[in-house]
Amino acid sequence: MTGAKRKKKSVLWSKMHSPHCEDIKQWCRRRLPILEWAPHYNLKENLLPDTVSGIMLAVQQVTQGLAFAILSSVHPVFGLYGSLFPAVIYAIFGMGRHVATGTFALTSLISANAVERLVPQSSQNLTTQNNSSLLGLSDFEVQRIGVAAAVSFLGGVIQVAMFVLQLGSATFLLTEPVISAMTTGAATHVVTSQVKYLLGIKIPYISGPLGFFYIYAYVFENIKSVQLEALLLSLLSIVVLVLVKELNEQFKRKIKVVLPVDLVLIVAASFACYCTNMENTYGLEVVGHIPKGIPPPRVPPMNILSAVVTEAFGVALVGYVASLALAQGSAKKFKYAVDDNQEFLAHGLSNVIPSFFFCIPSAAAMGRTAGLYSTGAKTQVACLISCIFILIVIYAIGPLLYWLPMCVLASIIVVGLKGMLIQFRDLKKYWNVDKIDWGIWVSTYIFTICFAANVGLLFGVVCTIAILIGRFPRAKTLSIKNMKDMEFKVKTETDDETMHQVKIFSINNPLVFLNVKKFHTDLKNIIQRENTTNHPLDDISKCEQNTLLNSHSNGSYNEDASQHCLTEKRSLILDCSGLTFFDYSGVSMLVEVYLDCKDMNMDVSLANCTDSLIKAMKYYGNLDSERPIFFESVSAAISNIYSNKSLNKLSDHSEV
Repeated sequence: MTGAKRKKKSVLWSKMHSPHCEDIKQWCRRRLPILEWAPHYNLKENLLPDTVSGIMLAVQQVTQGLAFAILSSVHPVFGLYGSLFPAVIYAIFGMGRHVATGTFALTSLISANAVERLVPQSSQNLTTQNNSSLLGLSDFEVQRIGVAAAVSFLGGVIQVAMFVLQLGSATFLLTEPVISAMTTGAATHVVTSQVKYLLGIKIPYISGPLGFFYIYAYVFENIKSVQLEALLLSLLSIVVLVLVKELNEQFKRKIKVVLPVDLVLIVAASFACYCTNMENTYGLEVVGHIPKGIPPPRVPPMNILSAVVTEAFGVALVGYVASLALAQGSAKKFKYAVDDNQEFLAHGLSNVIPSFFFCIPSAAAMGRTAGLYSTGAKTQVACLISCIFILIVIYAIGPLLYWLPMCVLASIIVVGLKGMLIQFRDLKKYWNVDKIDWGIWVSTYIFTICFAANVGLLFGVVCTIAILIGRFPRAKTLSIKNMKDMEFKVKTETDDETMHQVKIFSINNPLVFLNVKKFHTDLKNIIQRENTTNHPLDDISKCEQNTLLNSHSNGSYNEDASQHCLTEKRSLILDCSGLTFFDYSGVSMLVEVYLDCKDMNMDVSLANCTDSLIKAMKYYGNLDSERPIFFESVSAAISNIYSNKSLNKLSDHSEV
C-alpha cells in the first residue's frame, strides 16, 4: 500500500515538474540560438568557407576597429577590443547568420559627442604626464574610454529594457525609406569625419547642428594646408581598393578565394612608411603605439550615466535599426527567420557585457555583412573564427600596426561605406513607386546630415506616422462582393412580384476613430451608386437615400418613405473578414448602422466576425436576440436569408 502511494506521488510529482523543465528548455533554445544551430553544424561542408570568411572578416574588423575607435575619440587599441567581445556575444544570442557585430561608424560618431563633451581635448595637457595602470596609457585616454564604455553600457541597458517590454513588434514603423535615408546620411557623416585624414589637415572637433557644413567650410578656408603626400596616398589607396574589389566581384565565380586587398594594402603601406620614415620625413600621421594584451575587466563609471543619456538612446536606436535591417536582409536572402525582439536582447548584451572590457558601442556594419556574403560564409562560426585572428592581432601583431598611415586607414573606411553610399540609387525606385516615400527619404537624409543620425531616424518615424494618419482615413473601407451573383428575385403568393435584394459588402480595413466617418460615407455612396444603376430598384434607391443612410445626418426619416420600404424585402451582409481590429468608435458605428437598418425593416447580417467583435457589439448595443446576426461565413448568412423567406411563405399560407 505504501509503495503504491509512493508510486502515485512520484507520478504526480513528475507531471507537475516535467512541463516546467520542458518550458525551461524551450526558453533556453529561444533565447540562446546557438543551442539550435551549433549541435547541427556540418564540419565537412561549412568549416572551410567559414574559415576563409572568418579570416577576411578579421581583416575588416581590425581596420574598422582602429578607425572607428579614433572616430569615437578614444585610443585605437580599444577598437580592437570592440571588434572582439561583441562578436562573441552576438554569436551566442543573435539570430543573424551573416551579421558581423563589432565597432560601427554611426554609434562611434554618437559616442564621440559624449567623449568630446565630458573629456575635451583641452584637458589632455593636465593628464598626459600621468600614466595609469591600464596598458600604460595616460589618464586622459582612460577617462575617454570610460565615457565611451558608459555610453555602451547604458545603450545596452536600454536595448535590454526594450526587449523586456517586447518593443521589437514596433519595428514596423521603421520603413525601408527611413532606414535607407538614415544610413546613407550617417555614411555621409563618416566620410566627412575622414576628410581630415584623407587630406592631412588638422581639423578641430566640430559637432552639433549643421556641423557637417561647418567642417567643409573649415576645409575650404584652409585648403592651402592640404598635405600633398597624404592626398596622393589616399587617392592611390582608394583607386586600388575600388579596382581590386570590383575585379573580385566580377570574377568571384571563377576564383575560389578573393584577394584580401585590405590586408595587402595595410601590410604594403605600413612597410613603405617604415622604410621611408614617412612620419618624420613628410609629417604623415600614423596609427601609433598599439599596446599588447587585454586589461582586466572594470566597471564603467556609473557616476556619468546621467550625463550620457542622450547619446545612449542614440546608440540604442540607431545601432539596433541598422543591425536589424542587415539581419532581416540576411534572413530574406538565405530563407530563415529572425526574431526582432530577440535582436534587442542580442545587441543589448553585446553592448552591456563588452562595456566592462573597455569597448566602444557596437552594432552590425553593412560592409562586414557584405563581405560575409561575398566570401561564402555559412554560419556564425565565421564570426567566431575571426575573433581568433583578432586575438592574435591583440597579443602579437598589434605593435606592428604603428606605421600604418591614417590616410590609408581612412581610405579603407571610405571604400567600405560604398554599400551605404550607393543607396542614393534608391531615389529613382521610390520616385517611380511612391512619391511620398521619395519625399520621406529626401527629408530624412537632410535631417540626418544637418543634425545627427538619431535625429534623422526620429524625424523619419514621426513623418511616416503622420503620413499614415493622414492617408488612413481616406483609404477605401468597403467594396462590393460578387453583386451579380448575389442579387435575386423571389416570387410571393401575392399578385405583385416583390424584389428581395441582397447587398454584400466587404470591409477592407480596420474600423477605428480615424476612418469611421469614411466607412459610413463609403457605405452610403456604394448603395446609392448600385441602386441608381439598377433601374427596377429606383423606388428602393429613393427609400435608402431618404431614410436609411440620411438618418445619420438629420436624425429623422420620412414616414411615407418608410411605409413604402416595408413592402420591399432587402438584406445587407457585411463581410468582416478584413476587419482586423477595431476600437470603441468602430463598434459604435457598426451598431448604429444595424439599429437604423432594423428600424427600416432591413435585415443586416455580419459574417466572418471575430469573437472579440461579437462580444463588443453585444455589450455595446441592444441587438436582436430573436434573429441570428453573426454568421461564420457569407454563404451561411445567405442560407439564413433563404430559410427565413421560406418560413415567411409558410406563415402566409397558414394565415390564408
